[in-house]
Amino acid sequence: MISDNVKCGTQQAPHRSLFNALGFTEEERKRPMIGIVSSYNEIVPGHMNLDKIVEAVKLGVAMGGGTPVVFPAIAVCDGIAMGHIGMKYSLVTRDLIADSTECMAIAHQFDGLVMVPNCDKNVPGLLMAAARLNIPTIFVSGGPMLAGHVKGQKRSLSSMFEAVGAVAANKMTMEDLCEFEEKVCPTCGSCSGMYTANSMNCLTEALGMGLRGNGTIPAVYSERIRLAKHAGMQIVELVNKNIRPRDIMTKEAFTNALITDMALGCSTNSMLHLPAIANEAGVKLNLEIANDLSKKTPNLCHLAPAGPTYMEDLNEAGGVYAVLKELSKKNLLNLDVMTVSGKTMGENIANAVNKNPEVIRTIDNPYSPTGGIAVLKGNLAPNGSVVKRSAVVPEMMEHTGPARVFDSEEDAIAAIKGGKIVKGDVVVIRYEGPKGGPGMREMLNPTSAIAGMGLGESVALITDGRFSGASRGASIGHVSPEAYAGGPISLVQEGDMIHIDINNYLIELLVDDDTLKSRKENFVPKKAKEVTGYLARYRELVTDASMGAILQVPNKN
Repeated sequence: MISDNVKCGTQQAPHRSLFNALGFTEEERKRPMIGIVSSYNEIVPGHMNLDKIVEAVKLGVAMGGGTPVVFPAIAVCDGIAMGHIGMKYSLVTRDLIADSTECMAIAHQFDGLVMVPNCDKNVPGLLMAAARLNIPTIFVSGGPMLAGHVKGQKRSLSSMFEAVGAVAANKMTMEDLCEFEEKVCPTCGSCSGMYTANSMNCLTEALGMGLRGNGTIPAVYSERIRLAKHAGMQIVELVNKNIRPRDIMTKEAFTNALITDMALGCSTNSMLHLPAIANEAGVKLNLEIANDLSKKTPNLCHLAPAGPTYMEDLNEAGGVYAVLKELSKKNLLNLDVMTVSGKTMGENIANAVNKNPEVIRTIDNPYSPTGGIAVLKGNLAPNGSVVKRSAVVPEMMEHTGPARVFDSEEDAIAAIKGGKIVKGDVVVIRYEGPKGGPGMREMLNPTSAIAGMGLGESVALITDGRFSGASRGASIGHVSPEAYAGGPISLVQEGDMIHIDINNYLIELLVDDDTLKSRKENFVPKKAKEVTGYLARYRELVTDASMGAILQVPNKN
């Protein structure tokens, strides 16, 4: 066992004395030492139940014959961080989480790990750590929130943000806003639509790193406690069989995850996270493959914000395994890949059933024949940009309009709420990329304001920043290269015409080459926002969004 390095032999007598100080018995020291990475805190609603999940995992580990040891991981609530300087600190935590977990796992020589994440960046951060460390690991998330109910309709956090825009447009009263505020987030858990947290928890199943139900069993269901106990027991089995993350997270597994992403209509943030996780696993995954997979993968689900169904509905319909089973009917998946169950994906989904074809469309009756995410390229985004196609209304799949240019999210929101954006406009928000932000802020406030003011079917938004999974409409993010790096988005001027053709994967600035060349020659870079501390180090190391915004040591040669 790896942990023998800190438990066995004469040289380890001082180490054993410290285990004695922790209250460990000799019997506990002889068992596999399992680190339980707990993301529990009291500021993220999706994490307030993780203490119960962790206790269940500990019991499961002990039942399986291991010794559980808990240590923490940080997490930011994107909803609370939204719309102010705090959002600069969301994406950047992904690497802090991976790095700190690496430090703890190697310093203390754990034999295996159980990751207990839930919201946003700590799911991909811990998947990155698992791939990097490559010691037996299993995931069990805290689960999704139940949908809220307002005036007889199911609602979620995206409804709340859009309600703010509706009030600004005098389309909703303050009394209605207060009712939304009280009811849209009724329980603990990751917000109830197919937003980033739920996207990544579902894709953890598709990657093979979580047991059945990891992505969909609601946080408040006792079934999730049982799932946590099974995860605790199973990690000991994985240690005994020496089944490691890189045995599971292969190129074929990432392809399965991308295909599932397209079928579910996941958050565009998955296009940042999957390449970053793959990079840690030694698998090259670029945006080029996304469109190829999208062209052959039907979109089977329209969960909020794309449609009226929620995570609880997906769970009742059969969950991620039912989606995988539908995809397997047209041989879209590699079913021979290994999973943390100790069985192949094919064995896992053999008995899966689609219990509600209205929530999970059948493979022969999809919402669309192509996947939920598209990567657009053109002279405005030579390295690519990303849109959640499944959440775009048909009339905005192709759009040409004048650019309304803003150098920060705050300036754009002021213009939108001030009534300065009109039907047909293309809002451009730049200098919000990985380096320019720095931190690549999510743009849920402006997209929600556009939708809430009744412009969601006529206004597009383009940014080198990113979007919350709760965003809907023609919201095109991750424009690369970003403005800070001198990308073409930095050359856009007020009134320039921009053409978007999502089905043909195209985004074009309708300005002739000579004019663009002249602008580039006379371009004066915008003064960088001064940052200190971790953000300054992050800006120095972070790469292009098209590479997953991973951190790399600069080449000094």
